[in-house]
Amino acid sequence: MISRHLASVAFALAFGRQMRFIVGPRQAGKTFLARAFLKEHDSGPFYYNWDQEVVRQRYRKDPYFYWSDAFARRGRRPWVCFDEIHKARKWKDILKDGFDRFEGRLRFLVTGSASMDLRRRTGDSLAGRFFSFRLNPLTLGEILGRPAESTPVRARTWLEKRISRGPARGGTLQALLEYGPFPEPFLKHSAPFRNRWADDYLDRLIRGDMRDLTPLSDLHTISDLVHLLPGRIASPLSVNSLVEDLRAGYATVRRHLELLGDFFLVFSIPTHSRSIARSIRKERKYYFYDFARVPDPGARFENWVALELKARCDLWSDGGSARFDLRYVRTRDGKETDFLVVRDEKPWLLAECKTSDGPIAFHHKAHAFSLGGIPVVRLCLEPGVRVVSPDGTYRLSADSVF
Repeated sequence: MISRHLASVAFALAFGRQMRFIVGPRQAGKTFLARAFLKEHDSGPFYYNWDQEVVRQRYRKDPYFYWSDAFARRGRRPWVCFDEIHKARKWKDILKDGFDRFEGRLRFLVTGSASMDLRRRTGDSLAGRFFSFRLNPLTLGEILGRPAESTPVRARTWLEKRISRGPARGGTLQALLEYGPFPEPFLKHSAPFRNRWADDYLDRLIRGDMRDLTPLSDLHTISDLVHLLPGRIASPLSVNSLVEDLRAGYATVRRHLELLGDFFLVFSIPTHSRSIARSIRKERKYYFYDFARVPDPGARFENWVALELKARCDLWSDGGSARFDLRYVRTRDGKETDFLVVRDEKPWLLAECKTSDGPIAFHHKAHAFSLGGIPVVRLCLEPGVRVVSPDGTYRLSADSVF
């Protein structure tokens, strides 16, 4: 069983009475995480999936049916999990009513598919009653059983701890890049299964989940957009170019890109314009959660690094000690550094991806100087790279960093 780092954060006692909402891509492991946690805390029977007709029928007969189940556990305060509850009518009212009525006797865990865009759609009815936590697909550290990291303060300290770390087990990173980070296809290690799974995943997402929020005529355009994106990963995305290829309006393409983000098919990172002269401000870079969809090996490696960095930013931010964000740096003359990690709105770490080792280009060092002298690291797919240069820059194999 692969332990998920989010479990050490989402269920911490520090978050008190609030409901815990676990959000993330479909099939990333939210239900598995929830059921494992319930079992560990002697609450296994109190998992309710709103996709199941028997659960919906029980609710119609008794809106507090879950309390009837838990009532026998006198002297304890069990956890109750509602999975896919967002598919119920007035689901926010159901949660608000249950939380307000049983707050002192039950603890609530809520999971669901990507259409639970909680940060934008929960509204005032649940204000102050929940904390949301983001579960990304598998990271290399989770697969290898590396422990979850506490929120770091200094980027150099974080990097230096990785210099002495050994590489990943032979073939683990290569398998991850081939089969992708979603648990089922990765654990199968089967190319035919991976291919069928990937097609089925898209079909269910576009023609299933999105269908309720999108006109049928737009689904074909969204499907075409998804098939165009893999060839444009790792570069600033020109919406105008997509407008021409899709023969759709600018506003339509922008809306479809936002929808793909809302359903956790892709994520995007903006540019960082502060402290960088002549930086661009508008173009975002897009990456897939399922990076195995990206055909080019170099772009796929960068997509994997993007997801690893995003997962750490999400985990550290959700822990509450500091706010981490992922951006990139690009000037108008085309000088780009792939990733910038920002801690509490202050530049923290620059990272550049390359499949092989080599000198760090001058413009990355110039960007680091402009951003306050932060560390810059070259992350290599090549194994066995551990170099700290006299100028304070780092060249490290990615499998030892993550």
